[in-house]
Amino acid sequence: MQVAVLGAGAVGLSVAAKLSAVCTVHAVCRPRHVEAIASRGFEMTGIWGDGTYRFTCSESYLPHREFDYIIITAKSTDTRAVCEQFSDAIARSEVVSLQNGIGNEEIIAGYTDRVIGGMIITGFEWQGDARVHVSVEAGPVKLGRFPRGNDDAVRALAELFARAGIRCEESGEIRGDLWGKTLYNCALNPLGAIMNVPYGELDDPAAWEIIADVVGEAFAVCREEGVSLAWEAPGDYLAYLAGVQLPATARHHSSMLQDLTLGRKTEIDFMNGAVVARGQQHGIPTPANDMLARLIRFREALCTKERGVRTA
Repeated sequence: MQVAVLGAGAVGLSVAAKLSAVCTVHAVCRPRHVEAIASRGFEMTGIWGDGTYRFTCSESYLPHREFDYIIITAKSTDTRAVCEQFSDAIARSEVVSLQNGIGNEEIIAGYTDRVIGGMIITGFEWQGDARVHVSVEAGPVKLGRFPRGNDDAVRALAELFARAGIRCEESGEIRGDLWGKTLYNCALNPLGAIMNVPYGELDDPAAWEIIADVVGEAFAVCREEGVSLAWEAPGDYLAYLAGVQLPATARHHSSMLQDLTLGRKTEIDFMNGAVVARGQQHGIPTPANDMLARLIRFREALCTKERGVRTA
């Protein structure tokens, strides 16, 4: 089986490494990772196992062959650019979004009618060029035909992930799973970035009041969107977040914090910003999500300015 991974950062290269044990993989990633993988391989440590993996990769092109699956793991802000760059290959393949936030699958659907949604809720941390530590995992990868349903292509991919040693489940309601992960991201990602703390510190009562407001607003939007969530009410999800997800990822630092530190644009518009945008479409107030989105955009501007001063 032939698999391509586009926009491969820490998530994509880790998935590519595991899949390379059971199929042929080509990853498109940053030049420094291309060079490192060519010279010594991709190095992984942590809960997915320790090992060195070799697979082909490039900076900006795909080999001229047919791919059974193309997995997009780029930042949500880059999804459309990736689809434009590789539109010919995407039009001929099953295309999987394994990304954060809401809206990626809809973008991809503008380039192919074969879209598979993917939900991954695992922590990946850079340890150097082509070196990643897999730190935490709050549940298995979920794969399903977007926006809902299941078929042979989804089953074959889920089996491939499982054979590679990645915990994976098929889902007939992947849109609900994606919103479920977005609840987690909206609740923890921006607060962890703004306060510069690991997720475990967000069980403070003051922080939890904000989290409860964020989740309540997102649930109201989901109801209007017709999204089937795994929890009946906001309180049910908050109990799951406090009892299962937060303890499992207590030591993890926000991906937004990593982006801000590097002076990169965050995915806030695909998380809390998406809740706000869809809330506006339905006339639903979302003040908590709106405030967090505004604060992150403010931090983006400050961090970009500070980074420019340091490198000048």
